[in-house]
Amino acid sequence: MNSPVQKIKERLSIEEVVSSYIKLEKSGANFKARCPFHNEKTPSFYVSPDRESYYCFGCSAKGDIFTFVEEFEGLDFKGALKLLAERAGVPLEGYNKEVESEKERLYRVMEEATKYFSKNLTENQQVLSYLKNRGLQNESIKDFRIGFAKNDWRELYNYLKNKNFNDKDIELAGLIKSSEKGFYDRFRGRIIFPIADSSGRVIAFSGRIFDDLSADSGQITQAKYLNSPETPIFNKSSVFFGIDKAKDSIRKNNFSILVEGQMDLVLSHQAGFKNTIASSGTALSDSTISKENVISNLGLVLRLSDNIVLAFDSDKAGEKASFRAGRIALSLGMDVKVAMIPEGFDPADLISKQGVEAWKSAIRNSKHLIEFLLDKALKKNIDDMRKVGREIQENILPFINALDSSIEKMHFIKKISDKTQIPEKALQDDLKKVEKEMNFEKVEISNVINVKNKVFRKDYIERRLMGVIFWQQKVPNPKIETNKILQDLTDILKISKEEIIEKNKNDKEGLIYEAEVFYDENVNLEQDIQELLFNLKEEFLKEELFKKMQELNLYENNKDREKSNQILKEISEINKKIQEIKNGRLNK
Repeated sequence: MNSPVQKIKERLSIEEVVSSYIKLEKSGANFKARCPFHNEKTPSFYVSPDRESYYCFGCSAKGDIFTFVEEFEGLDFKGALKLLAERAGVPLEGYNKEVESEKERLYRVMEEATKYFSKNLTENQQVLSYLKNRGLQNESIKDFRIGFAKNDWRELYNYLKNKNFNDKDIELAGLIKSSEKGFYDRFRGRIIFPIADSSGRVIAFSGRIFDDLSADSGQITQAKYLNSPETPIFNKSSVFFGIDKAKDSIRKNNFSILVEGQMDLVLSHQAGFKNTIASSGTALSDSTISKENVISNLGLVLRLSDNIVLAFDSDKAGEKASFRAGRIALSLGMDVKVAMIPEGFDPADLISKQGVEAWKSAIRNSKHLIEFLLDKALKKNIDDMRKVGREIQENILPFINALDSSIEKMHFIKKISDKTQIPEKALQDDLKKVEKEMNFEKVEISNVINVKNKVFRKDYIERRLMGVIFWQQKVPNPKIETNKILQDLTDILKISKEEIIEKNKNDKEGLIYEAEVFYDENVNLEQDIQELLFNLKEEFLKEELFKKMQELNLYENNKDREKSNQILKEISEINKKIQEIKNGRLNK
């Protein structure tokens, strides 16, 4: 019997899946596109229908429909399997494991908690009335699975225990906290908004306070919002609230709308703007702008579209959050606009009080972030051009510096000069100073993007190999010599067998599941393993090459010729090994 992977591949072609994410052009028997996994201006990403695979000649990204969805959407194998199975109409029920992985148990805990919170809401007319008074419709409440946590210390905990979940899993999911008196519920007396990954699995919650008087009574002493902590299935910077429901619309409309709050998002979707995502309950970055965190959530949105409209609250806190998000987005090469929201309003208020047309107008009349900042500076200091100049230098030029294109930089320099009468030469001189001061930031962003892509591919191959090893170790008649494959794997990664087994032991059941589902009896397993080992060795060497190139750049900048020559020799050796791997493939 065919595995679900084979059934899905029979129903979904590689070009059908990839073209639903990026625009493909016919190129002979193949298709080509600009690679979604690295920045490029000319297409080097090819899709082969005959081979049911893709390959990028620029960054070496390659794989099938499963690896594409995993990497594009930032999912694990089970997330990609769930998404593609639903799309292909292939049932997965028969492939449930007797022994679940840790992550699988946590997904199940979160799903059960979501059902519990949803049921609570249907039984609480006061909370339902509040949501409807804010403008939410029954369909939206149901679609976003909005719920309610009763103001009780242990009701969710007791409910989950009765569903046979243990204390460890409930606590690890971030649903309870411990005290001297025992465990108690994290979320109490709050409206609950489930946060899902891009495949729709609930991974976290954001709870908005609700008391008997009203959620806006002014008598609340607790934090207005309480969010899930980071867990094995939830990284605050890897997802936006609503991304699972917004992603298709973002692709279709070629722009995203980033709002701050959950109410903003739900009402925006209700108003027809289903390309809206929200930062509430998640995180763009910390105050020092952690690039590796940023790349995750904005990086996914960037792959869907490089156009984004920021629609945060019009107060000072909202503007500050908007500018931070804008700076990051510009650094990633996105075209960033700011929605023109009237003073004193947030998106939810604008939609519920002034109507859908007012929201449409705010989006339609959005301005480029740099133009928005310039108009704000001129309005604020209309009678003092000296202050305008200072604000341009301190608060606008850093955003221009974040732009990747020199042409765009000059466009905005000219625009500022025309509006302020400040000579372009003076603005360019100040921009050079800003560029020098902030160069490390742009280099770090670039490095993180490259490292993230390389590490993902190396880790993906390692996980696939370990899954096959764990799987074959437990079957009566293994098709491969697991000890030999494990030795090859450790030789490439330069770590011990004990270390690599320890590294993957928590995901062991999930990796076995992936291997069992992926490989049916007709697959030449030994041949596939050899190809994976070739790929792993190549990715490992490319990672080493990347590090050496960074070292070379450092020594050349410091004019250290001796060290530069030494590094060049090491780079030559690594390139030679990479070429040997490629030649080995050709001679197979």
